[in-house]
Amino acid sequence: MFTGIIASTGQLVKREPNRLTLQVGHLARTLKSGSSIAVDGACLTVTSKTDKTITADVMPETFKKTTLSLRKVGDALNLELAMLKTSRFEGHIVTGHVEGVGKVVKIQKRSNSYLVTIQIPTTLKRYVIPKGSIALNGVSLTVIFVQKNRVTVGLIPHTWKHTNFHTLRAGDRVNVETDILAKYFKRRFT
Repeated sequence: MFTGIIASTGQLVKREPNRLTLQVGHLARTLKSGSSIAVDGACLTVTSKTDKTITADVMPETFKKTTLSLRKVGDALNLELAMLKTSRFEGHIVTGHVEGVGKVVKIQKRSNSYLVTIQIPTTLKRYVIPKGSIALNGVSLTVIFVQKNRVTVGLIPHTWKHTNFHTLRAGDRVNVETDILAKYFKRRFT
């Protein structure tokens, strides 16, 4: 389980048909073979590591459902370590099970924030509510408003600077994970 609070960004250094190698810097010290790590919001398992890199196998289904298939060597990726049971819970509940890919519609700088509007798959709209949470590229954010299948979120300057959001432009794709509590509620009462 994750919280959507990004530890740092890493860089894709090698891609193979079913494997990614990432430069993760200091995070490599805390990881071992078998560790879970969220990469742009997708939960991957570390299969090998060096002092500064990790390698993870990626199933075809993960490539199909996420933006990992679109990432190129040199791209910045958001990284989050799995939550420890002894950790303070911050952020929101994030599973690392990406449900689909959204498209950046627009980015606006407003005072001390950045408003980002994402077009999400229509099938996910029912799980998104204003002031609820949504994870985009693994970053857990509060939904400001929803209009049709467009979701607008706000980022403070710290989040903007310390994630790969500052590299995004209109038209770019992002991983989307909706609020797990909304999914369970919808499943139970519909």
